[in-house]
Amino acid sequence: MKAVAAGVPSLAPFFAEDSGLGRDGQVRSRAVPGGLQQGDTPGLYGGTKQPGICDVERLKRFLTAPRNARKARVWAAALDLRTDEIPGYLDRLTPVLLRHDTLALNHDYKKGKAVPFRALLQAGIAILVDEQGLPSVKCSCGNPLRPFEGDTSRISVTFGDGNEKWRGYDRAEVVVVRPAPRKLERIALVDVQDPGRGIERPVGTTGEADAGFDATERRAVPRLAGTTFGEASRRLADAGLAVAFRGGGPPPDRARVIASDPGAGVELRFGAYVTLSVAAEPGTEGRRTSAPAPSASSAPPVGSRPPTSTGPTPSRQSPSKAPPSSAPPSEASAAPRSSTPPTATGSPPQVTSSAPPRVTGSPPPATVSPPTGAPVTSSAPPPTNSTPASSAPATTAPVTTAPASSAPATTPPTPSTNV
Repeated sequence: MKAVAAGVPSLAPFFAEDSGLGRDGQVRSRAVPGGLQQGDTPGLYGGTKQPGICDVERLKRFLTAPRNARKARVWAAALDLRTDEIPGYLDRLTPVLLRHDTLALNHDYKKGKAVPFRALLQAGIAILVDEQGLPSVKCSCGNPLRPFEGDTSRISVTFGDGNEKWRGYDRAEVVVVRPAPRKLERIALVDVQDPGRGIERPVGTTGEADAGFDATERRAVPRLAGTTFGEASRRLADAGLAVAFRGGGPPPDRARVIASDPGAGVELRFGAYVTLSVAAEPGTEGRRTSAPAPSASSAPPVGSRPPTSTGPTPSRQSPSKAPPSSAPPSEASAAPRSSTPPTATGSPPQVTSSAPPRVTGSPPPATVSPPTGAPVTSSAPPPTNSTPASSAPATTAPVTTAPASSAPATTPPTPSTNV
């Protein structure tokens, strides 16, 4: 992992550093809850009152000039583009300044090839982001950027070649950006020279159409319980508030939100983080769960409350009302952690003798034929025979529909996890 400091020229740029393509700023990296951020997180990126931190038109002319055709082909291939797609692609990019030390896959231009390398980009570096908020181009040198893939807990950063360790560097505050779940129309920035001023920048513009707003104005947390994670994320972003997560990725968009902290109606500053409690989806036990809550050791922005470590117990819910997860298993995050078992405040979940169990987020009780496609959790694998999960053996033939009503399943409900 190579450190890339703000204002330090690249040793192998696609575009000459002294050609005025872009200029970095001086920004102190800010701590955020968790290491992963979605590209539409309000205040993730910064800007200034003076537009022109990236000269997109100059980059477009360079890459479309016939004398640079070979370099253009290499540049486009690094971003999975054809050369004829370069102008349209650049027109959809938006210049911003990093507000956090950010991991990305950078590319040098060496011996006629794009050479990828993992990079830690310092806060203050000017970049172009795409329609989902992903870093795409480093402005000062035109080098292509791709999303960082890998285990952020195992990174080792190398400082050198002029990129000396900068003041304020904290390995625990490094950020990885994941694509927003939708294409953006505007990006909500913070003025890096005046944090009390927000900037709304239309996607595909370079600052000439910016609209300012008061970033100190408090905004109410919308009502989110009962919505999906995807819808809750959009409502928070529209309100100028953020949701953080960590692990392999966010919960599925269709995961059901059962609570938020702070709750609906609480007023927070722009960019403050809201923690969502998300119920596990039917059919995802043991293979896909929502990501855990952001680390309590990370300092949230002013005006936000620290994320909680637990959430309410998921309510009973019909599987037909919660769409199945669309996320592939490869994106599965770690199983939710629980410091204590659920409090015994009532009777454990019961099931009727005429229908399969309908408790969201908990593994199915043992039956003759467990429901197909619903992996069980690792905490209590189902029996392989037809005997019901009970402390007392059945007195007659094995039950074929549900456990005896006098002996409920001993596996406790899976607690919800926080995001």
